Amino acid sequence: MARSGINGNFIDKTFSIVANILLRIIPTTSGEKEAFTYYRDGMSAQSEGNYAEALQNYYEAMRLEIDPYDRSYILYNIGLIHTRNGEHTKALEYYFRALERNPFLPQAFNNMAVICHYRGEQAVQQGDSEIAEAWFDQAAEYWKQAIALTPGNYIEAQNWLKITRRFE
Repeated sequence: MARSGINGNFIDKTFSIVANILLRIIPTTSGEKEAFTYYRDGMSAQSEGNYAEALQNYYEAMRLEIDPYDRSYILYNIGLIHTRNGEHTKALEYYFRALERNPFLPQAFNNMAVICHYRGEQAVQQGDSEIAEAWFDQAAEYWKQAIALTPGNYIEAQNWLKITRRFE
């Protein structure tokens, strides 16, 4: 049984019902429908903390999905799982891949900045200020890109950029 049929969350059920209606009325290929079903099931598993199941669904969706824009969201969600699991190098790779297909994902830039900032803080704790500054500079660049796409968001990042004199 597809995950969407067993999920007990009201919002997820509502989303599944609407998605199923849309899949019936919007002209799409069977491959596109199947890819979306895997994507939807991946999101459901991810929201419940079932990351291994979510990854399996996302990888299957990637195998079937041909649209670069849709693939960018699948890649982004894979990056989220790797971030959540502390696999920052893998997460950065998936965020980069998502942005290659869709350069208008401010949330991917933000998450990359957060990872770089975290690595900068780790370098500070290890006493390596030169490496820390490099990570902080990279974080600043990613946050600037996220802010340029959505100027009203990422207020804490904007404040950090101003305080550290990295905001232009």
